[in-house]
This record gives sequence, C-alpha cells and structure tokens, in this order.
Amino acid sequence: MPPVKPPSPHFRRERALLRANCWPVAGVDEVGRGPLAGPVTAAAVILDPDRLPRGLGDSKAMTASAREIAYEAIMSRALAVAIGFAPADEIDRVNIRQATFAAMRRALHGLSLRAAYVLVDGSDAPPGLHCPGETIVRGDSSSLSIAAASIIAKVTRDRMMTRLDKIYPHYGFARHMGYGVPAHLEALRIHGACVLHRRSFSPIRALASL
Repeated sequence: MPPVKPPSPHFRRERALLRANCWPVAGVDEVGRGPLAGPVTAAAVILDPDRLPRGLGDSKAMTASAREIAYEAIMSRALAVAIGFAPADEIDRVNIRQATFAAMRRALHGLSLRAAYVLVDGSDAPPGLHCPGETIVRGDSSSLSIAAASIIAKVTRDRMMTRLDKIYPHYGFARHMGYGVPAHLEALRIHGACVLHRRSFSPIRALASL
C-alpha cells in the first residue's frame, strides 16, 4: 500500500474565530522539551488571513531546508511573531513542564499585537495567559497557526544550538541539537556538563554520580 500522506494544517478554526469577532488569534508551540542541553523554546504567531504562507506542516516531519523556506515565508507574511525561552538553569529549578509554560507565556506576551485568543499545541495550556484559548492535540499537523509557531520555534532553536556549538565544540550541538544521542553522552562522559546542560535530567545526574 502507498504511504499515508500526513494531514495538512488548515486555517478553519482561525477563520471561525475571526467570523465570531474573536481576533487576533495566536498559535503557540514549543520545541526542546527532550534534549539534555539548551533552552526550551516557544513561539507565538499571528498569521494574516489574507496572506497565508504556503508549504507549512508539522516541523518535525519537514526537512531542515523546507523548514528554513517556511520560516522565511512566515516571517515575511505573519502579522506578529515572538519567541520565548526558558534556559537550562530555569528548567532545573522549576522542572521542564513549568519551564515550557513560562516560555510559552513569554512568547505570547512578546507579540506586537495583543492576541484575543490562543491555540496551543498539546493537551495542556499554560496558566496565566492574558486571553482565552484552547489546546489542540497534534495541533502542529492540523492548525496552520500552530504549525507556523512550531516551525519558528524549531528553526530558532536549531540556529541557536548551531551557534552554541562554536562556543562549546566538544559536545556536537550542531549535529544533535542537544538530544541525548550516544555521541553526546560520550562527550558528557569525557568532558562533563557545561552551563547549557540540564543537570536535573537523569542521564546527566547519572553521569555526575560516576
């Protein structure tokens, strides 16, 4: 049987909210919950209903070159884009879930337009938002606004980890973006953790106890 084509994100929920005079609508998503190093990164995006970018999809299913093209299209067409970060020391202090919520709030609050409604990827919305909203499981594959936020967050974080690789070359951040691949774990065993590492994560705690 031929492979099943993944669903393409659409703008139907956003248009329904627009017709109900609930606008602007921001999509919010994050990347970087699982890595051993680097920040968790969230993006908030308000798309222009009259100038929707094409070629968007779930950032995890796109190639790096496709994400870069989509990133430029979003940045040139969106009404507002903002990024929020939570660094490793904050993750260690408050846990990854709370740090992810903080990054999402920072992204949403950083928008140049105040959102009237927010669409959040997943099943858990961050508390303390300044507007109502809803969660959408697998929203990056169904909501165009969330897909746009996913791409912006992913490209932003990957670019950051590539730059940080030049400062901390022992770990190979440009290749694995901080995830716990065997080469990264071996580098940790040899060189120990740096300030970018999440010391509360079990693989690093285990290495520190050796």
